[in-house]
Amino acid sequence: MIFIVKRQMSFETKKQMQWALTIQGLRKSFGPVEVLRGVDLALAPGEVLALVGDNGAGKSTLIKHVAGVYRADSGRIELGGDRIDGLSPRQARERGIETVYQDLALADDLSVGANVFLGREPMRRLFGLLPYVDERHIRAETAALLERLHSQIPANVKTVARLSGGQRQAVAIARAIYWKAKVVIMDEPTAALAVMEREKVVQHARQLAASGAGVIYVGHNLVEILEVADRVAVMFRGIVVHVTAAKDTNQETLIKYMTGYADQRNAA
Repeated sequence: MIFIVKRQMSFETKKQMQWALTIQGLRKSFGPVEVLRGVDLALAPGEVLALVGDNGAGKSTLIKHVAGVYRADSGRIELGGDRIDGLSPRQARERGIETVYQDLALADDLSVGANVFLGREPMRRLFGLLPYVDERHIRAETAALLERLHSQIPANVKTVARLSGGQRQAVAIARAIYWKAKVVIMDEPTAALAVMEREKVVQHARQLAASGAGVIYVGHNLVEILEVADRVAVMFRGIVVHVTAAKDTNQETLIKYMTGYADQRNAA
């Protein structure tokens, strides 16, 4: 059984709040191939929104627009009401968008703490003049953070290269929680992980939502999706064709929308 962090607030209550992220009419073509055909989607603060669809549905292209990797041909993306389409990946991160990719953007030769603070290291000055990285502060903050997440990462690990896949996921998620990310994209976070490590990642996704972040959880395992998500959005051929509360759907229904069968039946 997957452990789920208790929801602090119902999604119905969250809907009354300002959306954490909104995507309106997003279109993107690569040459003659139209990959996104007018995507509309909204993410509430403190919810896990699962994004599902068959290969080629446009999921990866969509989340890379949110992360600042791609620029749309048309449409808009807003973070807390402020337009953000056109930002670089670094600018998106500075605005509060973190991405936990399947292959993990961690610096293997650095410690856990160095990865959490990478690019945002706390500095002190020797004799009030010479700046240096405050390693003591990094170690203390990292230890407290991992304890709060009930992480099983060994305290004496020298580099993240020595960690398992699930532990590396925990480092990336810990970084998002520490820096109070507003939106966290989890791209196939449990791919190639053992069962126990998958359950831990799902738990971390719920912890992210409990911290107030809106989480976009991209995945293929529908059992896992229905466990972790508040809502599920289905993409098919470059558009979002179905959005539902996770408690109101099932695998069979989701598969029908993922394959276009539901739309065909509705058209008939």
